[in-house]
Amino acid sequence: MRFVIQRVKEAHVSVNGQIIGQIGHGLLVFVGVADSDNRQTADKMTDKLTKLRIFDDADGKTNLSISDVGGEFLVISQFTLYADCRKGNRPSFTLAGKPDMAEEMYEYIINAIQKKGFHVEHGEFGADMKVSLLNDGPFTLLLDSEDIVAK
Repeated sequence: MRFVIQRVKEAHVSVNGQIIGQIGHGLLVFVGVADSDNRQTADKMTDKLTKLRIFDDADGKTNLSISDVGGEFLVISQFTLYADCRKGNRPSFTLAGKPDMAEEMYEYIINAIQKKGFHVEHGEFGADMKVSLLNDGPFTLLLDSEDIVAK
């Protein structure tokens, strides 16, 4: 499982010209799922995500979590996080999770973050989405379950 996390001042996602998810200050999270992922992996990843201290404190140090600043989440599915670009010029996506399983994991992640008490907006799995954001920093991180979850 891979999360690309961007600290944002605001962000929104639209499908067919209609905004379906919108947040103010918080985190835009792109979620990639692999076939080997499961709920235990998602739980560890969302726990890490919600506890990251990546917001500025009064001294300008990245010392506050999203709960400390009252931030929101915008969660977007993105299978292309598992693109394999090692051979040729056309990426292979065989490492990405199968759609049914990936959608189930995506929904599980959204619910897991909500259960922690956060406001979560989200995209539409499998849709052609347009994402707009005002990056704060810019501040972008990659969380990979290969690094986060002890196997």
